[in-house]
Amino acid sequence: MTSRRARVWVGVTALVTLVVVGAIALTGREDARTPEAAGTVAAAGPSTSAAEPAPPVVVPGRPGEPAATRPAEQVRGATTPRWNSLDVWYVRMMIPHHEQALEMAALAPERAADARVRAVAERIHAAQGPEVGLLRAWLSTRDLPADVPGHDHATMRGMQSAEAMRRLADARGAAFDRLFVQMMSDHHRGAIVMSTDLLKVGVDQPMQEFATAVAVEQGAEINRMQALLPTP
Repeated sequence: MTSRRARVWVGVTALVTLVVVGAIALTGREDARTPEAAGTVAAAGPSTSAAEPAPPVVVPGRPGEPAATRPAEQVRGATTPRWNSLDVWYVRMMIPHHEQALEMAALAPERAADARVRAVAERIHAAQGPEVGLLRAWLSTRDLPADVPGHDHATMRGMQSAEAMRRLADARGAAFDRLFVQMMSDHHRGAIVMSTDLLKVGVDQPMQEFATAVAVEQGAEINRMQALLPTP
């Protein structure tokens, strides 16, 4: 009887031991699935989902200033068009300003005596005609009207009066050449002032570049025209 009890006790002990060992093994597997354990495993190896840093972006400087390299996150949305009311005003004013220059240039082929005056007029026509189209397109792409109701364009810098335009149309030969150079030079100076003013207050990059080109090119053209006048 004692031997039978011993055998039963040994069997029970073995069974208990198996249950305990199984419970310990199961607990280990559960621990391996916890977030802490998963984080430990992930930290041990390279991450395949880490975002690569964006390359730096070259940002153009304002006219006369060098470009700069900046982190991409600092220039996010830089391609979004930006302009202010002064950019819009400049574009609207420069359209009729250019159109009057084109009107004066159109008089030269039949009235100028000096071939160099005709050449200047031809360059003005070739440059400012497409620029008027560019200015109108700038407004159109922003759904902005070109007209300014009630504005007197004659008050703009460099704009020639209706009487002065009649005198130019009536002139011929050397008288036309002299009057054309004087009026167009004054007209260009007005455009230069308008453009340099925009460079101080505008924010639209294409218009900054446009205004810079107007100031530089029309300044050079003034010098060419003044060289055509006879020295006193």
